[in-house]
Amino acid sequence: MTVPTGTPGSAGGRARERTDVADVSLGELLGNVSHDLSTLMRQEVALAKAEIKAEATKAGKGGGMLAGAGLAGWLAVLFASIALWWALANVMDEGLAALIVAVLWAVIGGVLFATGRRTLRTMNPTPERTVDTVKQVPDALKGNMS
Repeated sequence: MTVPTGTPGSAGGRARERTDVADVSLGELLGNVSHDLSTLMRQEVALAKAEIKAEATKAGKGGGMLAGAGLAGWLAVLFASIALWWALANVMDEGLAALIVAVLWAVIGGVLFATGRRTLRTMNPTPERTVDTVKQVPDALKGNMS
């Protein structure tokens, strides 16, 4: 009894047929298993590459849009600062108005710097869950799951 496996275009474009196990030597069975595992690994790597490429493309597009948004935001802040400077210049000297706007931005920058530094100091760069699961792999392969 033969059972066709594989489809044209898979595993290098060739279809294999498996025969009844009683008619096949142990060496041939091990060769078939090795070939099937090799094919499976190649297909998994190809799938992973395709998925990563698709995600990288989406990330690139998203990053470009964020860069555009950052530029638009910077320009909005720039022109709002100039408008504030002109508004203050109507009631005081232009040099003093510019200094007030500059000091306002210095305060905002200082607060953002302090907040960002505090956030980064609490960051743990080690991927703890990944380290734990990698440590479990040898035990899982030995059958000693805990």
